[in-house]
This record gives sequence, structure tokens and C-alpha cells, in this order.
Amino acid sequence: MSDEPKQKKQKTSKKDRKSIDTTTENEGPTYEERCQAINILSSPLASKKSTKKAHKLVRKATQSKILRRGVKELVKGLRKNEKGLAILAGDVYPLDVISHLPVLLEEHGVPYLFVPSKRDLGAAACTKRPTSCVLVVEKKGKEMEGKDLFDGLVEEAKAYDPNERN
Repeated sequence: MSDEPKQKKQKTSKKDRKSIDTTTENEGPTYEERCQAINILSSPLASKKSTKKAHKLVRKATQSKILRRGVKELVKGLRKNEKGLAILAGDVYPLDVISHLPVLLEEHGVPYLFVPSKRDLGAAACTKRPTSCVLVVEKKGKEMEGKDLFDGLVEEAKAYDPNERN
């Protein structure tokens, strides 16, 4: 037996673990490298700055519980006439998973943007799984956190919208 005392593992709080997780997030591929993996459908792709704003908005929406994650929840929200901003991942394969969403969103008048990575979108939505799409729901009655981010991204998404250009 060794004479050295056993060292106990130091416990980290949840906040410390979250801060550790966000630092590893920045060490992945760059924005340009992620853009190389996007599919042909991702036409209104957000810029690097807008992508960061979108992830920040998704994080705030998750905390405020005004976020719909995934294709099924997004479609269910549209059927219930929920309005807001849809953020779709550009690197979803097979393409059939989200190919119907842009048409559906345009029919309901919901602006949408593509971001390059589903992994980053899932991390912003505070899940361990990659997320192909999210819907940030605009609540009429109460003031949402990050309203300026939301408004800026909606304006940018409407500028990309083919129906608004004509």
C-alpha cells in the first residue's frame, strides 16, 4: 500500500459545468468549415454575426420556455397558428427530413433562417442532441427576453424571403 493519501474528486456545480461546456464549443470547426457541409436547400443562410445572434436568441428562448424544438414540434406549432421565427440547420441529411419546411413556413407567413450546424443549434437549445430546426414563438401578451435580437433576425429573414422581394 502506498503512503500517499487518496485524493477526492472535486465536485463542480452545474454552472461551472455549463461554463466548461461553452468553452469547448468554440474549439470546433470554424463558421467557414461548417458552411462547406450545408445542403443545397439552405438558401437564406445567416452570416457569421447573425448566426451568433440566432444562437443567443435560441438560448434565451429556451430559458423563457418559448421554443419549439424539432420538426414535429415546429409543424405542430404552425398548425396551432403560433407565429415567430424559425431557425433551421443547413447540414441536415437526408434532405427529406426538412425539405417540406420552407414551403410550409412561407404558407404560414413565418420568417426563417438557416444556420450552418445542427450540432450548434442543439447546443444553443440546451440539449445534448443535435437539433434540425427550432421555432422561437412570439408571445403577444408578455415581453420576451432578447426582443431586440428577435426583431433584428426577423428583419433579416424577411429580407431573404422570396415572397417579400417581389
